[in-house]
Amino acid sequence: MPFNHDVIGTQGKPVEVSWSTDDALLYALSVGAGQADPYDELDFTTENSAGHSVRVLPTFAILLGRGSLNMPLGAIDQTATVHAEQTVTAHRPLPAAGTARSVATVTGVYDKGSAAQVVMEIETSEATTGELLATQTASIFVRGEGGFGGERGPSTSWTPRERPPDHVVSYQTHAQQALLYRLTGDHNPLHSDPAFALKAGFDRPILHGLCTYGFTGRALLHTLCGSDPARFTSMGARFSRPVVPGDPLDVLIWAEGDTAYFRTESNGVTVLDRGRLTFIP
Repeated sequence: MPFNHDVIGTQGKPVEVSWSTDDALLYALSVGAGQADPYDELDFTTENSAGHSVRVLPTFAILLGRGSLNMPLGAIDQTATVHAEQTVTAHRPLPAAGTARSVATVTGVYDKGSAAQVVMEIETSEATTGELLATQTASIFVRGEGGFGGERGPSTSWTPRERPPDHVVSYQTHAQQALLYRLTGDHNPLHSDPAFALKAGFDRPILHGLCTYGFTGRALLHTLCGSDPARFTSMGARFSRPVVPGDPLDVLIWAEGDTAYFRTESNGVTVLDRGRLTFIP
C-alpha cells in the first residue's frame, strides 16, 4: 500500500494509557533533570524527599499521546520519516500518576516538494472525568513522498530577535542520553542501532528530537515559570538539526511579556528553531 495522501480528517481510535509516579520521574531524568546537580530538581526526580512534592514536567504530556499516532498513512520507510515540528499546550498541571485517553486526528497533508508533511492534532483527557489535560500538534516529514501537487501548507510567522537573548541556559547531554530516553517508550532504532542510523544517513545514532525538546522545556520552565508547571501554558518549536548524544545544548531565550521566543543550539548550530512559549509571568 503506497503512502496515503487522502488521510486528512482521519481520526484514530482513542488510546488509553496509565502512568505511575516512576514514569514521570524517569521522563524527567531522561531529559536531564538532576544531571548537573542531583539535588537541584527533587520535585521532578523524587517522590519522598522532605519538603518536596512531586511535580510533572509539562512536556511529559507528549508521552501520553504517543500511542494514538498509529494512523493509516500507508507503507512508509521508517528511515524516511523525520519529526518536523511539535507543540504542546498544557490545560492544567499533570498529575503524578493517572490514566488518560488520547485521540489523534490528521489535520493536514502538505506537499513540500521532496517530502510530504503530515500534521496531526492529539487531545489527551483524564480517562474518568473527561477533563482535557493537554493538546498537541505534531508534524512529520516523509521524504520521497512530496511532489503530488498538493498545497504547501500554512507558514508560521517567527521573526528572529535583533537583540542579545535575555537568558541563555546551557546543558550537557550524556553519551547514553538516547539509551535512557528510549526507556520512556520511544524505541526507534535510529537512536540506538548504529547500522540503522547509517542506513538513515547518519554516522551514528542521534538523540531523539523530543529529548532535545524536553531539555528545552525544562530550561523554559525553570527560567520563566519559577519551576511551576501551572505557569507553563504552551510550547512549540521546529526541529532543524539532529543532536548527537554527548553534545552540549544552549537554550537562547527572549522574553516579551507572557510570551518568550527561543531557539536551542548545539556547538553553535541551531537544532531547535522558531520556538515560542506562552506562560504566566
